[in-house]
Amino acid sequence: MLAALAAGYRREEATVSGPTGEPVRALLAVKDRTAVVEAAQASGLTLLPGGIPAALTASSYGTGQLIARALELGCTRIVLGLGGVACTDGGAGMAQALGASLWDAEGVALAPGGAALAQLNGLDLGTLPKALAGVEVVIAGDVDNPLLGERGAPAVYGPQKGASPADVAELDAALAHWADAVGALTGADLRQTPGAGAAGGLGFGAMALLGARMRPGIGLLLDLLGFDQAVRGARLVVTGEGCLDVQTLHGKAPAGVAAAATGAGVPVVAVAGLLELDEAQWRAAGFTAAYALAELAGPDAAPGDSIARAPELAELAGERLAADLLG
Repeated sequence: MLAALAAGYRREEATVSGPTGEPVRALLAVKDRTAVVEAAQASGLTLLPGGIPAALTASSYGTGQLIARALELGCTRIVLGLGGVACTDGGAGMAQALGASLWDAEGVALAPGGAALAQLNGLDLGTLPKALAGVEVVIAGDVDNPLLGERGAPAVYGPQKGASPADVAELDAALAHWADAVGALTGADLRQTPGAGAAGGLGFGAMALLGARMRPGIGLLLDLLGFDQAVRGARLVVTGEGCLDVQTLHGKAPAGVAAAATGAGVPVVAVAGLLELDEAQWRAAGFTAAYALAELAGPDAAPGDSIARAPELAELAGERLAADLLG
């Protein structure tokens, strides 16, 4: 969101339903006919009243409301950022906010949350297809978890949202029932699709019901920022993160920046708090040089000095790389 705003997207606000139904003010970023919507803005863990988890009942309804707001603004491309949500409802709440109806055996509308999906007896998309007609939805994310099972949304991310082992089993069974209903309606079973388990199953709901496609987060971000144009004529690109390690090599931002910049013939330098890759590894990733603040702090530095002295050490890293690479 911040990156989009920094790239010239305008800030829009909307009052939406938080993860447990309380009204919250949420942001989206809009430029031309593209909107950047972050699920955490409406359905985030940080929005839980009093920080009290609601693993079984938290809903993604507010995320759907944010998408609806983007549509009201005339957007025909929605970039949906997934992560940090309090809900594990498979995107059911999001679908309801966009016009779908879910009901139980008595014909009563389902209560919010993933656990209630076990009682699902009917699903009607209502006005949702019309609302999304001609709209491209792109998921920005690097999570490849399926919806269900040992690597699924409840098992992997449920405990972070306060789910007990019993809750995880309940949510997994409820989401399986939800996936059955969605598959029967749409004719496509996407529960095992990589990314379906992102954000408590919001990935599944977005792909199955909104026709969303998933793109690696950093590639999409670089497109939004116009990186290809910005890098033209540059002498050097500097990127970094807290710790440059093996995880960096698996699609994290610095690796994506390095690939894009070197593809444009521009050298790339990494500045990180810690450097856990050896030289062969970071050079293979496309970096011309790599600097660690922890090393610049000196051999006698106390633990935590690289954090406490970060501004000073970052300035020193700038001096070093300028001397080493720019002459």
